[in-house]
Amino acid sequence: MIYSATPVYGHDVIESEPLTIGTSYLVETHDAERKVYLVTPQGYDQDEQVYPIVIMLDAGLKQDFFLTLGLERWNQMWQRSAPAIFVGVETVDRQRELLPPTSTPDEQERYPTAGESDAFREWLSSEILPMIRTQYRDDGRAFLMGESAAGHFVVETWVNTPDLFDGYAALSPSLQWNGQHLSRQFAEMAETDRPPLFISLANEGGETEEGIARLVANTHTDMCYSDRRNDLVHANTLHGLLPEALQYLLPTKADWLEEYGLTLRCEEKLGETGAD
Repeated sequence: MIYSATPVYGHDVIESEPLTIGTSYLVETHDAERKVYLVTPQGYDQDEQVYPIVIMLDAGLKQDFFLTLGLERWNQMWQRSAPAIFVGVETVDRQRELLPPTSTPDEQERYPTAGESDAFREWLSSEILPMIRTQYRDDGRAFLMGESAAGHFVVETWVNTPDLFDGYAALSPSLQWNGQHLSRQFAEMAETDRPPLFISLANEGGETEEGIARLVANTHTDMCYSDRRNDLVHANTLHGLLPEALQYLLPTKADWLEEYGLTLRCEEKLGETGAD
């Protein structure tokens, strides 16, 4: 058998060209450079329509960018959720950037750099969102999404600075952090109107489950709580639930979704959908 180092092309190949799906921006925060990736909806360049912004955390090329972008575009193909400007934000030191300080010794030892989520949130709101809005046609709405530690960041933003975004999705948020401090803090806060929240629980147990349950029990505003302990674990919650989170926050008028099994499953649902 003879092997050739020369590529063999099919006769039907006429030419090749680079595959370009979006734009990357090199930015810096928390003493580190990282990329922000932006992909506009299909047909963006053909008209003057405006679109909401969806910001996905932990979405570098070696993180969740391709998975989450693919799910968001698949939703658009089925009209399961409305078209949006997709923004993937890369994290470098996830615990430092996405989590608040902790007084739990085990967490302090394991994640000694953790605790600068407030500064990362300020960077997102004062640097990244304005940069996007000056260069792209948005409709004034922005949605924040994240899973695990990024999910904690989403919930923390929703609890402490809810007006920064128009809707939130926290998939399996790490609400065990710092002895469940965030959910305990929320339970003591006065009721107030907040933007819609999609929050989910997989088969995680322990303090994570306790923290999510406490937060859900004390929520009195628009919310979709997806209890998926029977069929999802922490590792596949993003794969399984991002399409539903987008469907809740960016609904469409498509009337065939249920027929094809593209349903929104909320164990508890308060209010209406997140955006019209």
